[in-house]
Amino acid sequence: MKVLVTGANGYLGCGIIEQLIKKTEVDVVACDISTQNLNGKLKTIQCDLFSLEDPYTYFGKPDVVLHLAWRDGFVHYSDSHVEDLYKHYLFLGKMAKSGVRKIAVLGSMHEVGFYEGCINEDTSCNPITQYGISKNALRQLTEIICKQNGVLFQWLRGYYIVGSCKNGRSIFSKIALAASEGERCFPFTMGQNQYDFIDYDEFTMDVVKAIMQDEVLGVIEICSGQPEKLSTRVEKFIKENGYDIELKYGAFPDRPYDSKAVWGSNDKIKKIVEG
Repeated sequence: MKVLVTGANGYLGCGIIEQLIKKTEVDVVACDISTQNLNGKLKTIQCDLFSLEDPYTYFGKPDVVLHLAWRDGFVHYSDSHVEDLYKHYLFLGKMAKSGVRKIAVLGSMHEVGFYEGCINEDTSCNPITQYGISKNALRQLTEIICKQNGVLFQWLRGYYIVGSCKNGRSIFSKIALAASEGERCFPFTMGQNQYDFIDYDEFTMDVVKAIMQDEVLGVIEICSGQPEKLSTRVEKFIKENGYDIELKYGAFPDRPYDSKAVWGSNDKIKKIVEG
């Protein structure tokens, strides 16, 4: 099975690629605008995928497309999300019409918008940022594209991912970077909001397990299924990694569009993982 991974050079892409290449039955093709962070033994293609007239042939006729590519993922109000939406739509449309068997796209819990409680595939979406609106629109458009062309569809909705990689943009990556630079204090909110946290390695393994099977399709929440207070998880992260750094509580206000408590239903990913 040939799997094309777009956006492979990113924080999540690198980890997913490392999990994929362990599968001997998988021929992995990794694509991004830059490929400097990727495994040197891997087949990588450095290009602007939106400029390709026939991406299916260009990438060697993959069976599965795992679409991770996205600009400014941590800048929720960036106009780039709206500007790029049509490009994502055209690219995935070309792949669907050309013979690819399955399209899986990385989503985000932010496409749901302000919500309190447990999110599942049937939860109504009312996004309130350019990022969330664009992700949600791409989810709807990709599902239509796949239905029209008889292509299997998966939307892998991510939550809060805990990892110590200093190249990431999450709060955990920022703390790891600050600790490595000798900082002793890290400005923080009050950290009272409750979110769904999943460790980086578990997240990347779950994504790979999801795309390697065809029984469970549609929207899949890649999550722990449990809410946890932000301050508790961050303090635990600092302790787990032995960082000599303290949180400065109240240095930043909470974001107005963040829920007090939101988490995902892990029923579908549990079914996949447990077989």
